[in-house]
Amino acid sequence: MTGRSPWRLPPFWKELLESALFAVVVTQFGATLVTVNGASMMPNLRHGERLLLPKYETWLHKAGVGEFRRGDILVFKPPAEAGQLPGPLGLWSYRPFLVKRLVGLPGDTVRIEAGRVSVNGREVAQAFTTDYWRREGCWDTESSVANHALSNDDGLVATQKTFTVPAGQYFVMGDNRTERGSRDSRLFGSVPRRDVAGRAAAVVWPPLRRQDAAYDCRVLPSPERHVRYTGRTEPNLRLLTRPAAFQAAPLP
Repeated sequence: MTGRSPWRLPPFWKELLESALFAVVVTQFGATLVTVNGASMMPNLRHGERLLLPKYETWLHKAGVGEFRRGDILVFKPPAEAGQLPGPLGLWSYRPFLVKRLVGLPGDTVRIEAGRVSVNGREVAQAFTTDYWRREGCWDTESSVANHALSNDDGLVATQKTFTVPAGQYFVMGDNRTERGSRDSRLFGSVPRRDVAGRAAAVVWPPLRRQDAAYDCRVLPSPERHVRYTGRTEPNLRLLTRPAAFQAAPLP
């Protein structure tokens, strides 16, 4: 008769560990959810919305299979020097994930002037976001970030009118085109592929939202708290496809 192995776990702990292992595998290699925090991706994403990330894409891209595309919405960790938040009891600090739109791929040259963005010499039509900011009277054409691909406003990068994205990195921007509406590659530089958690593929929560959002760009530094939602209620569950400007003829 064989004795019970000393390494055999009781059923409760065995089921708990199996469930935890399954959850880790699913979230690391299957899909996971992230929450939008702030207004840097308005009008296309709102504060508090939850996004679905297919993680298998990220692992394939990091392994050299396929690539993210211009116009994708990426979730990533910014450079450490861009800012960290204190953890519980101040025992450690961490870099919060950011959500921004991929504008420049490795090797692309990005130019920004008077709020207009050009990639490899071709202006990118930005009606998907600038139409909203024009209506709100908030479209920024005069600040440093509206006139430089890199701006030294935060003291992290050297100011440059144009910027060529290094190999294995991405140039990202928020859809919020108000002055100081988004901290992104214009202020902290390009983002290494290794720091990208994934592509936001869909909005899965909340299921409903109010149709209109009025943004007060005079309120800083937390304008997301001063967004007024009005209009009829509409379904909010949706796929996050690339804007038409990025689906047109490929940029050179």
